[in-house]
Amino acid sequence: MSYVEASGLAKKYGTATIFQDINFSLQKGEFVTLLGPSGCGKSTLLRSLAGLINIDAGCIRVGGEDITHTAPQKRGIGMVFQSYALFPNMTVGQNIAFGLKLQKLPASEITRKVADTISLVALGGKEHHYPHELSGGQRQRVALARALVVEPRILLLDEPLSALDARIRKSLREQIRDIQQRLALTTVFVTHDQEEALTMSDRIFVMDQGHIVQEGSAEMIYTRPATEFVARFMGSYNLLTPSEACRLLQLETHGHLAIRPEVIQILAPGQPYSAHLSAPLPATIRQHQLLGNVIRYQVQAHGITLQVDQLNRRAEDILAVDADRKLTHYS
Repeated sequence: MSYVEASGLAKKYGTATIFQDINFSLQKGEFVTLLGPSGCGKSTLLRSLAGLINIDAGCIRVGGEDITHTAPQKRGIGMVFQSYALFPNMTVGQNIAFGLKLQKLPASEITRKVADTISLVALGGKEHHYPHELSGGQRQRVALARALVVEPRILLLDEPLSALDARIRKSLREQIRDIQQRLALTTVFVTHDQEEALTMSDRIFVMDQGHIVQEGSAEMIYTRPATEFVARFMGSYNLLTPSEACRLLQLETHGHLAIRPEVIQILAPGQPYSAHLSAPLPATIRQHQLLGNVIRYQVQAHGITLQVDQLNRRAEDILAVDADRKLTHYS
């Protein structure tokens, strides 16, 4: 039996539908990401799970208990917001202890739980600092600790990393995933960042215009997009129309054909190709972009423009614009 079950969830503001007919289930200890562009309904859905927003229809169950109309503070759910939502006049320790004091726990137990949680999120030595004395990453860890210290049965995270710089964001997402796995804590994470979703999740729910349009593992979502929207959102797929697929690859398709840019190979003149590769096609390099360890080429073959990603091994290996080459891809 699933630990969390949502069925028929719907929410409107006036005549605007935020989401509708949302159905999903989560296993205990699973890390699930709601992924989608701004305005697709993912944050509203997350807040509905927390009880901060009332749904118009549907049912939410946790551990077999119907919590659809349960007050937020009685759901056993911890939430971390993008804006940290820390009390500026309280120290780190006081912010973390706030929820425990509302539960009227003994002072000795509060002290122990706060110390354990501070250690868990690696904030030792910061107990008496105020939020304005901390970096953005440290403040987000305080917010995470405040949610964890009350030992929630579900943790919800609403774009908690989007305000941080790239280096801190990468470090903190690794820390969040490590803590979640150590605690075996059922977690729902909201983001519009594909890399975050792919690296952190057990499963991803891709949302578009108030609907979950695909769900599955990170590998499935990336390698087997179910719709044109998912393919375009998950990366720089080459999307070929049926006529283009026929002209370029002699394939008959009933819909768009998605080809990932990293499975296409640019052959040097005279370079042989393996049996697991398709027959080479003549192409011309039109543009290139340096993306760190990857070079993204824009090439043209049979009048069709494609993107091709190649590893950046040496600067002198970058192919010149207007150079003629041949393309092949993993079949």
